[in-house]
Amino acid sequence: MRILLRFSILFILTLLVLVVLSFALIYLFPGDVLNNLTGISAQSEAHRDMLVEKHRLDEAYFFQFTHYVSELFSGNWGQSFVSGLPLKEEIGRALPATIELAFYAMFIAVVIGIPVGCYAGLKSYTPVDYSINSLSMVGYSFPVFWLALLFILMFSLELNIAPLSGRISLLFDIPHRTGFILIDILLAKDIDTSLAMRDAFRHLLLPTLAISVISTASMIRMVRRSVIDVLNRPYITAARSRGLSRWQIFSRHILRNALLPVLPLMAIQITTLITNAMIVETLFSWPGIGNWLIQAIYQRDFPALRVGMLAVASLVITLTITIDLFNRLIDPSRDKYERGTI
Repeated sequence: MRILLRFSILFILTLLVLVVLSFALIYLFPGDVLNNLTGISAQSEAHRDMLVEKHRLDEAYFFQFTHYVSELFSGNWGQSFVSGLPLKEEIGRALPATIELAFYAMFIAVVIGIPVGCYAGLKSYTPVDYSINSLSMVGYSFPVFWLALLFILMFSLELNIAPLSGRISLLFDIPHRTGFILIDILLAKDIDTSLAMRDAFRHLLLPTLAISVISTASMIRMVRRSVIDVLNRPYITAARSRGLSRWQIFSRHILRNALLPVLPLMAIQITTLITNAMIVETLFSWPGIGNWLIQAIYQRDFPALRVGMLAVASLVITLTITIDLFNRLIDPSRDKYERGTI
């Protein structure tokens, strides 16, 4: 309960800082404060006076901020300069696409990284381990944008295996419901579901692989190092002396104890995954939050930039703190150890 309270306070304070920074951007961006806040251009002096009074821009900063927070919670995030659509609606379409890419990349990193990392750790300091470790170092060293461009050149332009851009072919009319393309395909009616799923997977292939290479390489290295550390523990020697088989030692002692130190590091990977996903989106014309923010920068859409950055930062903070809280709950000894070493 104490851990939950600490993380709740940390989460609230962090979000408060993000909201304060978002509010400050209204005044730091060039242009009119009212336009930066609402995205609405006043049609007349009376209209402007009405908007100023509505958003309390004629009052002290504290009252402006409290009204700003209440508007955020009510879902009134302003409008885009370019499209004129509510920003809540636009972010609701773009953010799930980014989460989708990051989730699939993390799934690949876990499915491949944990078994390969365990195998490399069990075969530590052998030619097999050296080979896996070298490949993981090479994969981790690739810049994600260079890797994405290489995949486009090889698999799209040369081999024509996967589409160059987009989320799904224009032949399919998939209604927006959840924002996750695979789920929306399953919920859609009057379409060939299997054909649409295959097309969506082909579009997902290259951007997901481009993001997952770095995460998989990092996962392999983390798991390998953790397995090697566990193998040197006294309880592994005691288990061997009791005559346990290799599989029993691995399943009962090595796997769980090796993965516990890896779980906190996965929280760090969340930030890397989302950042890499936002970079890759611009190269594959993936309609995610990264591509949307880049377009907002080009078009000087200040309300979109303000709310978009707040949404991305809030997502990263929420996922990071949630994963860290989960780690503390399943391994309370880690919290005790860290507090004892301060």
